[in-house]
Parts: sequence; C-alpha cells; structure tokens
Amino acid sequence: MDNINEELKALLERDKIRECIVRLARGEDRRDGELIRTSYWPDSTTDYGMFVGSFQEYFDWVIPGSPVIPVTQHVLGQSLIELKGDTARVETQVVSYHRVNMGTEERDTTIGGRYLDRIEKRDAEWRIAQRTMLYDWFQDFGVSVDWSQGVMGMPFSAGHYTGRASGDYSETFFGKKPAARGD
Repeated sequence: MDNINEELKALLERDKIRECIVRLARGEDRRDGELIRTSYWPDSTTDYGMFVGSFQEYFDWVIPGSPVIPVTQHVLGQSLIELKGDTARVETQVVSYHRVNMGTEERDTTIGGRYLDRIEKRDAEWRIAQRTMLYDWFQDFGVSVDWSQGVMGMPFSAGHYTGRASGDYSETFFGKKPAARGD
C-alpha cells in the first residue's frame, strides 16, 4: 500500500508541474503577467539563446511583448519529468507559432523545440527555477493571410473568434472578464 501512495503522490506532483508549464504558455500567449509570475520563481533565470537573463529581465522582455510579434501560440507536447525530492528536471516538446511584423508585411513563422526546465517545489508550490530553450527546427511560411474576418472564404458570425494577446474571448469563457457586446 505504501508503494501505491508514493506512486499517487508522484503522479499528483507531475500533474502540478505540467500545470505550471501550461500556465506559463497561456500567460505568454496572452501577455498575462500574473500567469507568468505564478510560473517562475522570482530568482529564476532563462536562456532562450537570443535572450539570457533573470526573471525580471525576462518579464520585462515578454510583457507587454514585442509590438512586431502581435500573435503567438505555444502548443505543448509530451513532458519527460524526472522527480528528485523537491526538484524536477523536465523536457517539454513545444511548437510555437509567431506572426511577425516585418514593417512592410506580416509573416507566419513556426519554431519546433524543447524546453529544459529545472522546476523547484517551495512551500508546496512548483515553479520554474531555470529554463533553457533548445531549437530543433524553424519554418517561415511567408506573408500572412488576413483571417480576421473569417476563414476559408466564410465570415465569422461574431467578433470574438480571433485574437489572443488582447481581447481573448477565452477570458470571458472562464469568467475573468465580462462579455463584449455582440459576443
């Protein structure tokens, strides 16, 4: 019975770790500072290759986000989680989409890679203590299509279907802000 209890405890700890990683991706896509702050320890560090710094430097870099990257989406894959007491080493697959404003046009780009996170449990809470991004591939799909009025030639029936960094309808869905007129 003790072995089952330990396995259940480890399963719950892994779920809390995954929740931290998901919360961060959601926060980055929506430029939601509170979600990002609850995912990292204040003394954490990040290394994205093109940016290396403390949590506060990372936060100042990602919030409010670069105006040349108006839309992002991070799709998380499987996570390998190695628990060792109150520390976990985690590798999570990620595919991220970025719409990049090049000045004269917007381009759609995708990055495939992995997050390597050292996550620590402090006061019963798991957060990232150190993150390194590994890049496995990159694709530039070229000039973006304006899908704000509909997709595949069909218009949207309301204005809440598009948008993420600002005006995200999922915030209304989860009861975090009131619905706008027409939604």
